[in-house]
Amino acid sequence: MTVIVHHLENSRSQRVLWLLEELGLPYEVRRYERNKATMLAPPELRHVHPLGKSPVIEHGGQAIAETGAIVEYLVALGDGKLGAPGHREDALRWRHFLHYAEGSLMPPLFTKLVLSRVPLFGKMAQKKFQPMIDVHLDYVERELAARPWFAGAEFTAADVMMSFPLEAAVSRANATEGRPHIAGWIAKIHARPAYRAALAAGGPYAYA
Repeated sequence: MTVIVHHLENSRSQRVLWLLEELGLPYEVRRYERNKATMLAPPELRHVHPLGKSPVIEHGGQAIAETGAIVEYLVALGDGKLGAPGHREDALRWRHFLHYAEGSLMPPLFTKLVLSRVPLFGKMAQKKFQPMIDVHLDYVERELAARPWFAGAEFTAADVMMSFPLEAAVSRANATEGRPHIAGWIAKIHARPAYRAALAAGGPYAYA
């Protein structure tokens, strides 16, 4: 049964398309454009899910929201491919980064984006906020210095989840400045055939 992806341009939903390509699962893309003035999602998405956000997938008569939940659902649908590794410590890292991406790393990046749109005091506030982001980026750099992928020796869905905040951090917070392992990891994911196929399926994506 085909997975329907309600995909908003320049959003977290690009990860869902990428994961589907990596898993080799059939899917259909329904694209939505942001409001050019507000950059918010269009009201049509509320017809799919009450929150009106993306990503949302439909499969088996159900609408599933939240990227982490979608990732876990798709990994299960793909018979566990790219799921938690068998080694206990690697499995713990897999779960950690699956949730860390949105629970810890993304909030300060989103706050900086909001501040960038505030006139007068926004730029000053951004400068004070950058050290909070640097704590996270330095932590990620150390993790990637210790192993090639977030969960261990192999690429997993944890890497898919970490892609959006780190790509956003390159754009918004100088993530690769003095952090060669983050830079190398981003280059590796961008070179993956499934990543490139997902870009072709999803349309313009500013963070690639």
